[in-house]
Order: sequence, then C-alpha cells, then structure tokens
Amino acid sequence: MTYTRIGCAGWSIGRDTAAAFPGDGSHLERYARVLNAVEINSSFYKPHQPATYARWADSVPDDFRFAVKLPRSISHDQRLVDIEALLAAFADQANTLAGKLGCILVQLPPSLQLDTAVADRFFTTLRQRFDCALACEARHASWFAHAGTALLRQHGITRVIADPPAGSPGEFVPTTDLVYARLHGSPRMYYSSYADDYLDQVAAYLGGRDAWCIFDNTASGAALANALDLQRKTA
Repeated sequence: MTYTRIGCAGWSIGRDTAAAFPGDGSHLERYARVLNAVEINSSFYKPHQPATYARWADSVPDDFRFAVKLPRSISHDQRLVDIEALLAAFADQANTLAGKLGCILVQLPPSLQLDTAVADRFFTTLRQRFDCALACEARHASWFAHAGTALLRQHGITRVIADPPAGSPGEFVPTTDLVYARLHGSPRMYYSSYADDYLDQVAAYLGGRDAWCIFDNTASGAALANALDLQRKTA
C-alpha cells in the first residue's frame, strides 16, 4: 500500500487559510487534523529540547508524521566532517518524536562538492542514529553524477526532488522508491504560489508512489493553500 504525505515547512496558519483549519487547539493541532505531514525547518537553525519534540508528537494523530531538518551546524558549518557529537545530540532530541518521526532531511550547501569518503562516513553514522527514512537535498552538480547516485542508493538515501532545482544538470534520477519533493516556490523562491496546472502535474507524478510533498513557499503564505489544493487533487 502506498501513502502520500502532503504538508508544509512549518505549521503556522495564516488568516487566508484559517477557515480550512477549524476547531480549538494550537496551530499544530489544527494543522494536523487536516494535513498528514509537516517539515520542521527550525531544527536547521537551533536545537529543540526533547520535551518540545515529545509535546509536538503528543499534539498530532497517530498517522501523522514529522520530517526534521538536519542542523546547519552539521551540514553547513562542519560540512559533514567531525560531526559525531553534534549528530548524537540532534538524534537524542529528534528521536523523541518516536514513531511519528517519518524522515530526516539533509539539505547541503550549494558549494559542497561530493567527497565520497566523507559522505560515506556521514551517511553510515546517520543511518546508525535514525531508523526512519532519510532524504538528501544536495545542491552541487557533483552529487548528481554516477558516484553520487550510487552512494545514495548504497545507503538507502532518497534524493530530494526540488523546485526550482539546484545543481541537477538534467533529468531527475531517483535513488530509492520513496519520493521526497520540496517545492520552494517558482519563479520567486519562498514566495510564489504554484499554478493549478502545475499542481495537476505534481498530483499525477505522486500517484501510486510512497511520497512526501512539502511546500516551502511559506514567506507569502502560499504553502498552505497549495498543500490543500494538492491534497484535493490526490484524494
């Protein structure tokens, strides 16, 4: 059985979409009654206490799942090198989500070229810390050549489909059976809403696949409306 998860990078509910998320409770509680997934981006910038993750897990239905973004201290500052202590701390925090942790998202800086030895050690350590899905949004062209594809496949890491794409030189090559799409907004990243015909194409692509589709065009509030539209198209 395949499962499509649709959500946003964060669960803030704006005035324009509030009517679609009725009832009492926190924004997360209201959001999770309607959508079945969310991406926690704030973990990229700062750590959250295990008790915070536990509270979030308790706020959502049993079939809801969180994706959690790897801290930038690991991906950008350390560039995947000498990260064992940082990763251990992050795992202690995020794993408090328990069964509601659906995916760890690794977003790499555009300047980070593939070093297969470094990446192999990192993904081995990451896999030891987490038993959920792992997804990687690499943004340097070297990650999309044969060596990068082979490495991701070897470790069972899902290559993220991003819009707009960064680094990818051509046709998207998947690395696992799972789809993880991050739609950042186009033409203006983080702001632009997606047109209806584009969402039709996304719905058709997701059909019959185990998939996550996360809208990251949150700056203008477009993400929630797009997620609701895509949910209707995939129902």
